[in-house]
Amino acid sequence: MDEIEQLLTRGIDKIYPSKDALEKELRSGKKLKLYEGFDPTGTDLHIGHMIGLRKLAQFQKLGHHVIFLIGTGTGQAGDPSGKLSSREKFFNEEELKKNAKDYVTQAKKLLDFDGPNPVEILYNGDWLNKLGYSQILEIFGHLTHQQLIERDMFQERIKTNSDINIREFIYPILQGYDSVAMDVDLELGGTDQTFNMLVGRKLQRSINNREKFVMTTPLLTDSKGTKIGKSEGNVIGLTDKPEDLFGKIMSLSDDVIVKAMEYLTDIPMTEIKEIEEKIKHENPIVFKKRLAYEIVKQLNNDEEAKRAEESFKSVVQDKNLPTDIPTISFPSGATISGTATANNLVDSNSEWKRLVSQGAVSVDGKRIENQFMKNDELPNGGILKIGNRNYAKIVKD
Repeated sequence: MDEIEQLLTRGIDKIYPSKDALEKELRSGKKLKLYEGFDPTGTDLHIGHMIGLRKLAQFQKLGHHVIFLIGTGTGQAGDPSGKLSSREKFFNEEELKKNAKDYVTQAKKLLDFDGPNPVEILYNGDWLNKLGYSQILEIFGHLTHQQLIERDMFQERIKTNSDINIREFIYPILQGYDSVAMDVDLELGGTDQTFNMLVGRKLQRSINNREKFVMTTPLLTDSKGTKIGKSEGNVIGLTDKPEDLFGKIMSLSDDVIVKAMEYLTDIPMTEIKEIEEKIKHENPIVFKKRLAYEIVKQLNNDEEAKRAEESFKSVVQDKNLPTDIPTISFPSGATISGTATANNLVDSNSEWKRLVSQGAVSVDGKRIENQFMKNDELPNGGILKIGNRNYAKIVKD
């Protein structure tokens, strides 16, 4: 495949109005303006975001104008995509800006914000927060209630008598207006964003009187449909330490390996097809290590990937203690979970509870079974192990 064919096929779910129409534009030599939006409702970009970021990087390499859009406006409304009940919390602009503080630094792992064709950084709060009453009415006038309420998740909520918050209901309109405000040729996003992006396509035609292409990328999920990247409180972040990133990828279920290779690496598709057959008869860990290595190399470098693989073999497979165990103070009266969370040994209390229930937390080889255990019960100088990768030497205050 040439670069355009690969751009339009690998890691792509669907293209609106059609692949042929977009291919014609690209092969004509026209340079497109395109974007993907990221609502900063969390502080981390994770490997689920990596699929779209890699696609943006391919467009950038071909000389197109790529926009990295941070949703400081849409994030206030709250994207209902994939949610069968209304949010309990909505973010304000200040919280969203705080969350997005490191987004560009993280995205730099895959995108070039400098050089001759830099990715442009925009914030949709810059135009959404400035819309006047008459402008909002004008935008709303291009859509109908019937068009919005047909969204599958809203229909599911109606069936279960669950609330549809008006903030969530107008979210597709706000995201759709981004296309108008930036006057783009193409929007990129996961399949869960299809409805929102098609609303933008309609608004672009209605207001700016021109076409907008929509390119959807598949979600990285396991066989149960659970999204990979941020699940069970365990974020696989783009800027995780190489050793942690390698270990987290090794913790993924085997049924993710082939899809992740296609979406997240540059391994040739012919080789991936061969691996798909081999994995049925050989130990999947061999191919999962290849996947982990390729991702760590891409987000860091070859040397870091080799070091991470060696660390995984020594600590996880050969059961050796790491050579750089951090010393952490465990204050009297506090819970182990609170201290572990505060020191980033676990991402959240829910992750701590899950690991304890799975028998994955121990001190000097002895399992901790009480998730509410206090620091006072820990041995001074002992080694706390959480999961397969996180260790701490205990120092009692």
